[in-house]
Amino acid sequence: MDIGDTAPAFELNDETGAPRALDDLVAEGPVVLFFYPAALSAGCTVEACHFRDLAAEFEALGAKPVGISHDAVERQAQFAAKHSLGYPLLSDPDGAVAEQFGVRRKITIVPTKRKTFVIGAGREVIGVVKSEMNMNAHADKALALLKERA
Repeated sequence: MDIGDTAPAFELNDETGAPRALDDLVAEGPVVLFFYPAALSAGCTVEACHFRDLAAEFEALGAKPVGISHDAVERQAQFAAKHSLGYPLLSDPDGAVAEQFGVRRKITIVPTKRKTFVIGAGREVIGVVKSEMNMNAHADKALALLKERA
């Protein structure tokens, strides 16, 4: 999945158990879909909290962060509540959506690559952020891309 590609349509449950479809999310504005390896882990907490801390800036641009990992709905709920994240965390337990986006790993210890996709109208991928080690790069670079396009 790269810039200019059309992101696959999908529907997954969020941290409340409610179904969320990508088509519905992008209908409200750009979606910053960030894949992360494991809810409540140290690196993923830093990344998710950075998205939370920049929420007002994303909102000002009409964009919404949405996290996605293999974690069960209940674990996503714990993650969201513990850190007051305030945006959807989607549960992809079988890794099907991660596979569609090309971020699924074969190893089970870290089943998902850390990668972010900025998705615009019509599910067009307008930006991609790749960084396994710099947790803040995902929100920072996605925000910079959205500001350039504003």
